[in-house]
Parts: sequence; C-alpha cells; structure tokens
Amino acid sequence: MDAFGYAGRILLVDLSSRRIETLPTSDYADRFVGGRGMATRLYWDHVPPRAGALDPENALVLATGPLAGVPVIGGSRLFVCGKSPATSPEHFTYCNMGGDWAVRLKSAGFDVVLLQGRAERPSFLLIRDGGAQLADASDLWGQGAIQVREALAARLGIETSVVAIGPAGENRATQSCLIASSDAAGGAGMGAVLGSKNLKAVVVQGPRRRTRAARPEEMQELSGYFRRIITPSPMATAGGVDLRIAGPQSRKAPCFGCLGDCLRWDYQSKDGRRGKFMCQSATFYQPMAEMVYGRDYEVPFRANKLCDEYGLDTMAVTLVLVWMIRCLRDGILTDESTGIPISRVGSVEFIETLVRKIALREGFGDLLARGVEAAAGSVGPAAVQKLTPLLARAGLPTAIDARLYPMVWLLLAMEPKLPLGHTHEITRLVLRWIQWRRGDKDGYVSNDVIRRIARRCWGSEAAGDLSGTEGMALAARMVQDREYAEDCLVLCGFLWPVMDSQFTEDHLGDPSLESRLLSAVTGRHLDEAGLARAGERVFNLNRAVLLREGHRGAEDDRLPDHWHTAPLKFDLTNPDLLLPGKGDEAVSMKGKVVDRSEFEAMKREYYALRRWEPATGRPTASLLRDLGLADVAAGLRTLSSPGPS
Repeated sequence: MDAFGYAGRILLVDLSSRRIETLPTSDYADRFVGGRGMATRLYWDHVPPRAGALDPENALVLATGPLAGVPVIGGSRLFVCGKSPATSPEHFTYCNMGGDWAVRLKSAGFDVVLLQGRAERPSFLLIRDGGAQLADASDLWGQGAIQVREALAARLGIETSVVAIGPAGENRATQSCLIASSDAAGGAGMGAVLGSKNLKAVVVQGPRRRTRAARPEEMQELSGYFRRIITPSPMATAGGVDLRIAGPQSRKAPCFGCLGDCLRWDYQSKDGRRGKFMCQSATFYQPMAEMVYGRDYEVPFRANKLCDEYGLDTMAVTLVLVWMIRCLRDGILTDESTGIPISRVGSVEFIETLVRKIALREGFGDLLARGVEAAAGSVGPAAVQKLTPLLARAGLPTAIDARLYPMVWLLLAMEPKLPLGHTHEITRLVLRWIQWRRGDKDGYVSNDVIRRIARRCWGSEAAGDLSGTEGMALAARMVQDREYAEDCLVLCGFLWPVMDSQFTEDHLGDPSLESRLLSAVTGRHLDEAGLARAGERVFNLNRAVLLREGHRGAEDDRLPDHWHTAPLKFDLTNPDLLLPGKGDEAVSMKGKVVDRSEFEAMKREYYALRRWEPATGRPTASLLRDLGLADVAAGLRTLSSPGPS
C-alpha cells in the first residue's frame, strides 16, 4: 500500500519457534483503520477461543494508528490487547499507552506487532531497520522495568524506545503492567501476558519520523484549527486532590507530537530522580501519605516509581490497598496475619512492603498476586463483603459510579474493562458544567450548551438531561462507535473527541475533525459517518470475540448488584452529586440507585438500535454481513454452548 498514514507491514513473531514473518497492513486497514481495529481482528484470526491468558497460544498485540507521527494532535499512542489474567473470568481486553514507542515502531517499518508462543529462555525482541530479532535477556531477568529500559537504551543507543516488564510481570501477578519509555504505562494484566512469554522487553531502535501526509497543507490547516478550538482539560482536580503536580521540581512531559495540554508532568524528587507523575498514578497514595507526612509530593512520587519499577498497575494496587484498609478496620486482616504493616498505611514502609510482596509473590503477596477477588475468597465471607462495593464487572475496580451517571449504565455493562475514554465524554462535560455553575470566569458549559452537545454528539437533546434515562440507549451506541473509532486512530482520551470549545461562539466543538484528519493523512476520503461505521464494525467484532470466549450475552450484560441496592452517598470527582437536568436545573443524585426495570428497558432499546438479537444480545448474522464481517458471523454459528462468564 502507499506510505501515507501507514508503515505498510504487520510483524508476526512466534516466540516458540523463533519464526518471524510479516503481513501487509493493506489486508486490514480499509475495514479496521488501525489501532484497536487491526489488533482485534488479528486477535480473532490468530488466538484459539479456549487459550488461557498465560498460555503460549494467547497473543499480545501492540498496534499503532494511522495518525501516529502526526504533530500536535496527540495521536502517537499505542493500543495493546490480549486475553487478560486480571479479569474474572479471563477474557480479551486491552490497554492504551503514551510516550513515543508507537511512532518509533512506525518509523522502523511496522504498524502492528503480534507476539505469540513462549521463548525458550528469557529474551527481548529488537525491532529495527524493517526487521526483528530475538536476543538473550537472562542478565535482565529480575530487574525493574525502569532499570531494564535504561540498561537497554545504554546498550543500544539513544534512539531506542522500550516496552518492558518488572518482576511482577515475570512472576505473572495479575496486577502487573507494561512500562515504556517516558514512563508510559499499560495495565489490564498485560505485563503478566508478556512475562508468560518469557519476554522481558520489546525494543524499537531508530529515529522517530513524522508521518507523511497525502495532503500536507490540509493536514497543517486542520492541526491549526485543532489548536484554536481545543480547551484546556478540566480534570486538574478531583474532590480536592490536586492532579496538577506543578512547581519548580516539575515540567510538562507530553507524549511525542502532542501539544501537551493535559496533566502529563515529570517530577524531580529531592534525590534527583525524575519521572512521569500524573493523574491517578500520581495521586493514588497521596491522601494516605498526607496523613503521615503532611502535604508533600515526595512519598507519593516514590510510591508511583516503586510500582513502575516493579511493574505494577497503580489502579489495581489501589483496589488492593483500599480493600486491605477496610478489612483492617474490622479486624479481618492484621499486620501479623499478612506480614504487611497495614496499620502504617501512608508510610513508605507500608507501600514498599506491599508492592514488593505482590511483585515477588512473597507470603500474603502471593495470594494478592492471584487477584484481589481470589484473595478475598480465600480470607472468607467477611473479606468478600468488604471488597464487593469496590468492584465493577469482571472483578475489576471502577472509577465511575453508575448510580450517579445514568448515561454510563450501558457503557459499563457492555465493556470488558472500565472504559475511561467512553466515560470521559460525560465526566469531562460535567466538570466543566460545575465550573460554569459556580461562576468560574472560564466556565462556559451551561445546561443549554450540554443540550446542544447532546443533540450533536449523543443523538437527541433529551440526552442532555444527564440525570434521566431518556435518549441514553442511543447515546450509549453513539459514544461506543465514536470511541472505538478513536481507539482505531489511537487518539488521546484527554483531548478527543472535541465535543465542546471555550473558543467557539456556540461552545460546540467539532466531532468531524478526526475523520477529516484521517482523510488528509491517508488521502482516502472518509467522513464522520464513515468513521463511526468503522467504529461500529470494530465494536461488533469485539463483541464477537467476547462471545466466542464464553460471554453469555444478555445474561452477562449487567451491573454489580450493589449499584441496584445501595444508595449513592459520595463521589470523589463530583462531591455534591449534582447533574444538569431539564431547563437550568441542577439535580441531586444523592441516595440514587440504578433502577433494575429502567436498566432492562434501556438495554432492550439498545439491543434494537444495535440490531442484536433481543433475547440473547448477540449480533445478528445480517448485521455482521452488512458490516463486512460475514466470516465472523460464520465463526459465531459454529460455537458450542458458551461456558460460564
């Protein structure tokens, strides 16, 4: 295929046989665009449905998008997917990483890397000059992810980007993550998948090149337009926890080719160590550390870097940490029973002990490394009771509460993990609405603006009443199709989609911008509706993957019971529990639960909009054929009765 937007090749690596081959990107790009689309299709084509997450037959797929290497817009991210050991039960899921690894991969001649099999000995994969080779990593095994990254960069030269695992990934802890150059992190248990393949790192060597556009003048004009209408992120603070780690020790650290209008900062500690320190990973230990040391970033930064070095996902560690505190208060867990100083939570001693024991699977840490659900089950019913309110679907933590936001009911029920990009469409607007409501000088998102956005982006003005359920089934479908398309382009969720703008007369953004950028870069016309159609195709393919692996459709499209029964009392990012309602109303959601009958009615409407079977929630064969997925429809027909999910 031509070079516009794509490197042109997909790299397939069988670690067991050491066979390395390539496929043309053109076989996948037209229907699946890039990123999530191509990665999911490759997974469907190459991974047997019954493969376990840590089996050699599972694949780890690392994919770029066609906008990687385009300056300014924030499209140089990496999409990673595979079957995960972190979910309960194991199923296909994904993560998304920043930094510069993706653009260096494209510069080296590849759009996607698929890793399958298991290396005979500890190894790393080196990609450069349009080829790849396996190298011995025995001397790196047991080292921290940051340490390995720095060692490989020193060995191979400065034009090197590394995705690595720490000891947690080697030991296949379910909380393990991938750590890349610039401290980019990817969770969902993907570190354990890489460790199960005896692969310590995937290294790309060579210069970073800007992506060549078919219509460079148009691309430059659109990039300038993006700069003019993009509004600084409102996600600077959450419930009083400062997410802006700024000051004399800090500097902005944007991903490659991004204008950097987000929370991505580097922090330098008093001992001279510098690293990424932003958002959830920067603040997960901050409130606890403040109780011990007062207002100081040093200990939270140290906690963040401990997790990065050991290769542990800070969101997964947070779930473990909060559960242990709840159990300590009721005497279910103690310092003595766990060998972890839970009573000294907030201290350096506690966090060092916790992450080390999980990563190295020492003592109680071995139980935690199997997953917090498994750990709670082993401790007993009282421990399970303390965990249940903290969980969303599939045994994973949640950072957004369905009782507060009716629009997210279906988003949370349908997705294999917490869909942060999807929920940001709602929470980001609500944070801006809160700014407007309290009279901030830059506040501009009024109830009326939200209704205009709802009409443009969610299918109806009725969906602008965020406290209600009218129009939410259609809104969910539109959000999903758009966000899956964003993931095919691998755009940054902090910046995209541009739904609102401080700098336009009506404060509407421009959700057509992605398709226009894609057309300018590739030279092939695709309008907003066409890009959404591609998102719909990939969404249904993702659904087919889950069904093939045992998802039971309608029976599993559900929310946790506690959201239906326990009244809402608190939310960190929206402590007043207010949402825009009809007219200029601000509606309190305090005491709300998810009404089961309303949820089921919304689900039935959603299935009809999706053209899914109403009783089962399975995509119809006619829909899949219309989406160009006739072979997927045939594959689903051959399924035996699905197992439990």
